[in-house]
Amino acid sequence: MSVYASLCFVAAAAMLIAFINSKIGKMQSTIAITAGSLILSLIIIVAGKNGFESLGHEAALQLDKIDFNSFLLKGILGFLLFAGGLGIKLNNIRDQKWEITVLALGATLFSTFFIGYALFYICQYIGFQFDLIYCLLFGALISPTDPIAVLAIVKKLDAPKRISTQIEGESLFNDGFGLVIFVTLFAIAFSGESPSFASVSELFLHEAIGGIIYGFALGLVFHYLISATDDHSMELLLTIGIPTAGYVFADIIHVSGPLAMVVAGIMIGNWTRKNGFSKQSKENLDHFWELVDEFLNGILFLLIGLSMLQYGFHEEDWILMVIAIPLVLIARYLSIRISYFGFGFFREYNPYSVKILTWGGLRGGLALAMAMAIPSGVMIIPEKNIDVREIILVMTYSVVFFSILVQGSTITPLINKAKAYQKKHEETQEK
Repeated sequence: MSVYASLCFVAAAAMLIAFINSKIGKMQSTIAITAGSLILSLIIIVAGKNGFESLGHEAALQLDKIDFNSFLLKGILGFLLFAGGLGIKLNNIRDQKWEITVLALGATLFSTFFIGYALFYICQYIGFQFDLIYCLLFGALISPTDPIAVLAIVKKLDAPKRISTQIEGESLFNDGFGLVIFVTLFAIAFSGESPSFASVSELFLHEAIGGIIYGFALGLVFHYLISATDDHSMELLLTIGIPTAGYVFADIIHVSGPLAMVVAGIMIGNWTRKNGFSKQSKENLDHFWELVDEFLNGILFLLIGLSMLQYGFHEEDWILMVIAIPLVLIARYLSIRISYFGFGFFREYNPYSVKILTWGGLRGGLALAMAMAIPSGVMIIPEKNIDVREIILVMTYSVVFFSILVQGSTITPLINKAKAYQKKHEETQEK
């Protein structure tokens, strides 16, 4: 079966699960698709252990063909982030610019090193020899919140404006900084290089700052192109050029494509929406990109669930999976609490902000894609054929699934409490 055929069947399965959920389950579609794919994976695994070995083997073979890492990072990520950027209100970003900056940079850095060192000492305590550099590498890939998961789940729950802006803005912008940390630690772990402060600074400026500048230029070019036509179809078609050719070109010039898509999306969603689109296109823009977003999210989250078929779980994997989930949550809570301790000197916040940002800091496909980029063959337990890649993958997998299924499905009561407090506070101020 070709890669295209495999993706067609994956897309059909995602749409079928979403349809059944709309009629029966009424869960958020992303959560329903992830849960459905997990159940499907378990069915295939159980069938494989009861005389249908070829079924599991064939499913894993087709997943290997798709290459999740390239499919996400080199493919649909541009579409998903551009669609996310379109929905961001620039005025809200301006109001929360310092909070978003601190959360995207400082909280990510703190979380990376807290997870890395804590995991290292826990492994030492239980007698598991897992080098510090690999623990830090896991911290780097799991610390940035995933904009795709966050926007797909939290945004649709209509949280109070400031909380919503912070969690959306942080998730959209922390990828560039998180990538620099991951690439630096990756080089230390696997290439034998010892990056200097100058080389890390150059990488950050080139990737992150370069991505922002490129995104601004890209948004500017397409703003004028869209403004130059009154053809409704052409206006929407031009927006597709940004996450396609625009995203690929970012990779060619070695700047951050994700950051470029966010910046370009914000420009098109605010500036061009106001001054460039015709009236009919303004009405169609959100509907068109919501459809694209829903379709690609369905494929992505189904693949996340089915990726379970590619892993071989050992006893050591299960132990570290159980450790990883609370460790990541503790790191997330501390990074948010410390950030809000500083924020509190300048502004008053909703008392549920820390809880919502902690529980709503979801991880998803981006973390898995980075974990899959780790080379195999660096053995930790040779007699069981357990290597660094397997350990980091299964820990990432456990955090991602807990994040989407448990955190994503239980955050609604917290958001409702925050909305009730906000409403009461506003009524009190009016009096």
